[in-house]
Amino acid sequence: MPTKSKNPYLPFGDQQNAPWYGKDILSVKQFSRPDLNYIFAVAHEMRIMVERVGTFDLLKGKILANLFYEPSTRTSSSFMSAMQRLGGAVIPISEVKYSSVAKGESLPDTVRTLGCYADVIVIRHPEVGSAALAAKHARKPVINAGDGVGEHPTQALLDTFTIHEELGRLDNLNVTMLGDLRYGRTVHSLARLLTRFKGIKMNYVSPEALRMPREVIEEVAAKGYPQSEHATLEKILPETDVLYVTRVQRERFEDPAEYEKVKSAYVITPEVMKPAKAEMIVMHPLPRVTEISMDFDDDPRAAYFRQMEYGLYVRMALLAMVLGKA
Repeated sequence: MPTKSKNPYLPFGDQQNAPWYGKDILSVKQFSRPDLNYIFAVAHEMRIMVERVGTFDLLKGKILANLFYEPSTRTSSSFMSAMQRLGGAVIPISEVKYSSVAKGESLPDTVRTLGCYADVIVIRHPEVGSAALAAKHARKPVINAGDGVGEHPTQALLDTFTIHEELGRLDNLNVTMLGDLRYGRTVHSLARLLTRFKGIKMNYVSPEALRMPREVIEEVAAKGYPQSEHATLEKILPETDVLYVTRVQRERFEDPAEYEKVKSAYVITPEVMKPAKAEMIVMHPLPRVTEISMDFDDDPRAAYFRQMEYGLYVRMALLAMVLGKA
């Protein structure tokens, strides 16, 4: 009989690897629940290794090209740290305006070039579909780190990993998404990914101008999951297990006056959180501006900085998997 694993994502000792070697990671739509169990199992092992030894040579000799057409602190640093903790090296490209792109080079030519130097390419780009275009032309695996208002699959993976690590389960949860749901690619990917689990109810709280896109709602509804839309948080907060807060993003507004109207529509404070459960978590992809008061940071339910740390382990797992070392 197989022995029970200490890894919560592998109930028994079966660690059959999904065929991720050399594969692109572009959308949460490509992941089944067994895929997620495997990714989280690897991430769990990465967490243990980092806590024990800090860095190790699993990807020694491998190189990551970090290609960011948009500003990024967390995602870019997270991937760089992940590669370096695994013993690999990084080509950081965060000021694209100073690169050959400024000379008019196309995205296909850029990724073809980087594929000559690196073993894996992580890309963030302001246009929806850019990661898929890069993957079409790159000879090396491409990981989507955010394409416009489209998807941010690695964020959704770290978000679901965070929920399990914090609450101990991914089934039978009431998840409330708050803030900018129209432009927030993190909530688009998370809503899609949560449909891999049982008993999920999703609530969307936003200003009228920032509602969850209809295509996301229809996609979730087609899979039979209950959803509800709200203008305020009060009614649904007491039943919420996961409160996922998003920043109202100034850069997504063409009219500054429209941004000013909605930027402080919802603010999480200790007072606001009084009706919430004792056993629940508040998440945020960061950076925050005014939507979560710093007075709430010491509350044990404030999981957003722990969420950033979980992201390191997930991205370590993904890099190891696509490079055949998981």
